[in-house]
Amino acid sequence: MNSILQADVAIIGGSGTLSLDFPATLSRPDVEVLQREMVFDTPYGQTPPFLLFRLGDKKVLTCRMHGWRSGVSRADASRQIFWLFREAGVKKILAEGGVGSVNHLLDTRDVIVASDYIDQSMRKDVGLEGHYLLIMRQALCPHLRQQLITAAEARPINRVFRRGVYAVTDGRHFESPAEVAMLKGHADIIGQSICPEVYLAREIGACYAGLYTVVNYGEGVVKDWEHSELSQIFYEDADKIAHILLDTISRLDAKQDCGCADLRKPTLLKKVYGPSA
Repeated sequence: MNSILQADVAIIGGSGTLSLDFPATLSRPDVEVLQREMVFDTPYGQTPPFLLFRLGDKKVLTCRMHGWRSGVSRADASRQIFWLFREAGVKKILAEGGVGSVNHLLDTRDVIVASDYIDQSMRKDVGLEGHYLLIMRQALCPHLRQQLITAAEARPINRVFRRGVYAVTDGRHFESPAEVAMLKGHADIIGQSICPEVYLAREIGACYAGLYTVVNYGEGVVKDWEHSELSQIFYEDADKIAHILLDTISRLDAKQDCGCADLRKPTLLKKVYGPSA
């Protein structure tokens, strides 16, 4: 297996960039691909293939589709990725993905930089060694979010929303009309990837934020969605999403003064041994 390389930033690829050879396809003069198809051993199994590239003076690790693979649980895929990020010294993580709309005011191709989440998945207690108490009052880094917003507004796909609540379900199936109706008024978008990633980012002391494109309406919202439109969005907008991610990284500095790293504390759940019998 590969030896672990150090990186400043990481991108967790989702459906938005899946159709690209990211980042090589973009032919940007500030991007240099350093290594491809890197697989690493972790305590949770082998990682998905990673790519390492340089963007300006920053080294960036990226993998495709949140590391999901046949025969590997999504919980283990997430653990593998974030264990690697910790070992590589990554402190800033960006994610992207396609989502459904729960809020009937959202249209397809709208972009949301999520500001909070509701976890309706069954993947609970997905962590690494459990050394920390995780405080989730600022799950999405405000500094990373602002840079994503700035980059997205400079390269608009459609409307850009600066805040929104992401409801997480398990999938891989989509949600029923009743499930979507239950979330109306509480969430704006719905998808399957932001959890457990927000927990694992907090556990390794990293900042995390995501860029999410509405690719379909939730069941019972506005109109029945069409598979052909979803596919069209994935292919037509992939390069725009990719450029937004790279523009965001190019604006980042090495500071981590947003307070995210302070929202993990030593766990209080330690084994206590009583007196000998």
